[in-house]
Amino acid sequence: MVPVRSLPLLSLAWLAIILTATVAPRVFTSRDPLAVDPAVRLSGPSALHPLGTDQLGRDLLARLVHGTALSLGSALTATLVGLCLGTLLGVLAGFLRSWPDTVIMRGADILLSIPGMLLALVLLAALGPGVRNVALAVGVGSVATCSRVVRAHVLRVRESPYVEAARSGGARWPRLLLRHVLPNSMGPVWALATLELGAAILAVSALSFLGYGSRPPTPEWGSLVAEGRDALRHAWWLTTFPGLAVAATVAACGGLSRALGGEGVVAR
Repeated sequence: MVPVRSLPLLSLAWLAIILTATVAPRVFTSRDPLAVDPAVRLSGPSALHPLGTDQLGRDLLARLVHGTALSLGSALTATLVGLCLGTLLGVLAGFLRSWPDTVIMRGADILLSIPGMLLALVLLAALGPGVRNVALAVGVGSVATCSRVVRAHVLRVRESPYVEAARSGGARWPRLLLRHVLPNSMGPVWALATLELGAAILAVSALSFLGYGSRPPTPEWGSLVAEGRDALRHAWWLTTFPGLAVAATVAACGGLSRALGGEGVVAR
């Protein structure tokens, strides 16, 4: 069993590998992910093809590594959309209170009442498939969670003695917000953002599996799993390795979030 204290280091190490694969995939493989070789189609893992080949003889390692950029890029975009919009709404709700708080929080309650995947599918039905639309749809689904977390911490910070002292000293609300409230409310948000990144990777992969992501033959983690499902009995590697990549990355995001102090956020 892996010691609990080692989990953050393992999470960071795996995420560093994933980031390297996103930025410089040639570090891991020099093969072309689109190169077809019928002579080695559906070959199992070997020294020549460490993760095997698919139905067209394409190297699975190359497709998995090159597909990291799309999967992680879409998830990062979705996380940024949810984080930026959620932070803005949460700050407005927690700092202004009164009717803005009521309106924003009731809107968040409506979003939270809709399952995230269902909301993403509805948005994709309106926007159409595509990598950008998938990222936007997944990001909108995380706005409500982020806004509620930010609002809770803004409410706590705005009642702190140092904020009251600054208000008594004549500080105007923009200074209070930017100098005191916002910086001291963002700590738990980073833990939430890391956790939401893992959820976004899972959601993006699921939507890609359903065919809403990139178009063939462009590789993406979810589409790689979808391509191998028909050959699962005699070519297990086609779904196993992409699935393990998704699972390991989501787990690493959760481990890093906990290390950042997100125990309470993780348990929500």
